[in-house]
Amino acid sequence: MTITERLESLPVSRFHYLLLITAGLGWMFDSMDTGIISFVLPVLMKTWQLSPEQVGTIGSIGLVGMAIGAILSGTIADLFGRKKVFAATLVIYSLATGLCGLSWNYESLLVFRFLVGFGLGGQLPVAVTLVSEFSPIKHRGKFLVLLESFWAIGWLLAALISYIIIPRFGWQTAFYIGSLPALYIFYLWKSIPESPRYLVSKGKIVQAEAILKVIEAQSGISRTTTELASQPNSKSPSKIAVKELFSSKFIRRTIFLWLLWFGVVYAYYGIFTWLPSLLALKGFSLTKSFEYVIVMTVAQIPGYFSAAYLVDKVGRKPTLSIYLIGTAISAYFFGQSSNVQTILLTGSLMSFFNLGAWGIVYTYTPELYPTHARATGSGWAAGFGRIGGIIAPVVVGLMIGSYHLSSQSVFLMFASVLILTALNVIILGEETKGRPMD
Repeated sequence: MTITERLESLPVSRFHYLLLITAGLGWMFDSMDTGIISFVLPVLMKTWQLSPEQVGTIGSIGLVGMAIGAILSGTIADLFGRKKVFAATLVIYSLATGLCGLSWNYESLLVFRFLVGFGLGGQLPVAVTLVSEFSPIKHRGKFLVLLESFWAIGWLLAALISYIIIPRFGWQTAFYIGSLPALYIFYLWKSIPESPRYLVSKGKIVQAEAILKVIEAQSGISRTTTELASQPNSKSPSKIAVKELFSSKFIRRTIFLWLLWFGVVYAYYGIFTWLPSLLALKGFSLTKSFEYVIVMTVAQIPGYFSAAYLVDKVGRKPTLSIYLIGTAISAYFFGQSSNVQTILLTGSLMSFFNLGAWGIVYTYTPELYPTHARATGSGWAAGFGRIGGIIAPVVVGLMIGSYHLSSQSVFLMFASVLILTALNVIILGEETKGRPMD
């Protein structure tokens, strides 16, 4: 057995759950920092008298940073390691979030939000690559969706912080709280090992073997020196050229993933960056808007858990298609809703399906590239997807501010994008359930 085969066949142990929680907390802090800006924007609209177009630009500038961060960090992680990039990006986005609290005008906030986005975009594809490379084959889908489920907890924290802190202490304090995850770096660095798959791809067999021995011991597996010495170790190419993503071997997968990421990111950031503001535009007070978003955010958690169950039972492709279509239908009816009960019901369904779909996207992406190209392929897919996130908040701002279109038109547009994204999965997607990653 090679090192990668031993990783694939491991039983789930304490190590895997600790890795999930440790990486998941980093994911949660990502989400919290992303969510805080969504709740601050309605306040800034009034305080700074921002136009809808300016609000859309604030939402988009973070996505510009995320696109650049995802592309660079994915490539760097394939060159220098997953752990180093994971830790560095956490520090970058945490400190930049604190700087947002020092913003003195619209332009300064744009600069700081770009830096936040750079760190956030850099961490997400690297974190999912790291967890995927440690996860046993039979449980990989579940673990990656559960990792993504920490996003809902982070958004819920952002909503609660905003609901409690902003009315009493001001929007700046919410950003200062968002800088605290930088302290988590000290625990993270000691707790997460480097990926043995990555070490093997760099020819560092001794280090990979040492890490794997510890994991196997925690799983109740012991191997003799003879057994270990007789085991061959495959070594992947040590470098990945971006043009390889468009080679005949990967071109279909790359096109599929880039379109998938574009559609999912466009819909998510277009909807959720604007959600508190759209509710305020429907006539609800800021306090009520925050309360309703908290309810919708809670619905994300069962969305993740149901996707985590189905992704290894039914498969990636059918589950993702169903969740994207479910998001499209609920988004359309959310736009048509006017009373509180219908808004909460359709909004909760929209959150349930949308975030469940997100979990599957993060499961799917690293499975479609080999180890030497995994972080690069994931980073470039996420980076291209962020273009959708850059465009979407601006489009909503223009639809509302310049063209005076209704929320019905906005959500009809999002429903259409989600249906096209589901068709992409049905036509170009391939099933990876139960398949070795290499």
